[in-house]
Amino acid sequence: MANLREIQRRRSSIKSTMQITRTMEMISTARIRRALDRAEQAEPYKDAITRMLANVAAAGFDSSQPLLARHAEERHVLFILIASDRGLAGGFNIVQQRAVEHEMERLRAQGISSSVITCGRKPTEYFTYRKVKPAMSFVGISSEPNMDEADRIASYVMEGYATGAIDRVVLHYWHAKNRIEQVQVTEQLLPISKEQLIMPNKPRTPEALSSVGAHEYTDFAFDPSPEEVLGYLMPAYFRTVIYHALLDSAAAEHGARRRAMQSATENAKEVLASLARTYNRERQGAITTELNEIIGGASALEDY
Repeated sequence: MANLREIQRRRSSIKSTMQITRTMEMISTARIRRALDRAEQAEPYKDAITRMLANVAAAGFDSSQPLLARHAEERHVLFILIASDRGLAGGFNIVQQRAVEHEMERLRAQGISSSVITCGRKPTEYFTYRKVKPAMSFVGISSEPNMDEADRIASYVMEGYATGAIDRVVLHYWHAKNRIEQVQVTEQLLPISKEQLIMPNKPRTPEALSSVGAHEYTDFAFDPSPEEVLGYLMPAYFRTVIYHALLDSAAAEHGARRRAMQSATENAKEVLASLARTYNRERQGAITTELNEIIGGASALEDY
C-alpha cells in the first residue's frame, strides 16, 4: 500500500504541474498575437527609414562621418543581447547567451576585448554570475519593450563608436517568423558599409541574398547636402532597428514559451498515463495478494 500511496502522490503532483504549464501555454497563446501585431506595425517604419537611408547613401556616402568610418583596427567589440526576463521558454535564453559567451571567448583568445549589453533578467544574471558585468542592462520589460530602452542603447552605441571606444557592434536576438517558429538572428550594426545601406530590407539568409541586387536611387535633389542629411538619419535608423529587434524578440519569447509549455503539458500527460498503468498493476497485485491471504485464512479455519 505504501507503493500505491507514493504513486498517487506523484500523480497528484504531476497533475498540479500540468495545470500550471497548461495555464502558461494559454497565456502565451493569448499574448503572442498582440506581440506579433506590435512587431508588424513597426516593420513599415523600419522599412521606410531604411529605404530613405539607402536613397541618401546612394547620393552621397561620406565615409569620413564618425558613424560610417570603418576603424583601422578592431580592439573592442560590443554585443547587444536581447533575451527575456523569465525562463520556461525552452532554449530561448540559453542558446543566445552561450553564443555570445563563446564569441567573447574567441575574441579574447585573439587579444580583442569585448562587452555586452543585456536586455532581459536572464542574460543579465547569466553574465553577472560569470563575472562579466554588462555595459548596460535592462530588466522587467522584455515582454513590453519601449522606445526609451532603444534610445538609450542607440545613444551608447553611437557615442562609443564615434569616440573609438567600440570598433564593432553585433546584435543578437530571436526573430518571430510566426506564432510557432522562431529564427536566431545575428546582425552587425556597425561598421555599416555602403553596400548595406543601398540594399533596403536585406534578406537574412544567404540564399535569398544571392538573388537580390543592390539598387541605387540617385534621382533626388538634397538640401542640405546628402552627407549632412545622412548624419541626421543615422541615429534614427539605429534607434528604429534596435526597437524593432526588441519588439520582434518579445513576440518570439511568447512563441517559444507557448511551444515549451505545450511540450511540457504533453509530456505530463504521457507520464500520467504511464503512472496510471503502473498504479493499476500495483493495485491489482495488492488485491490479488489480499484475496489469497483471505482464501488461505479461510482454508486454515476449515481445517480445525
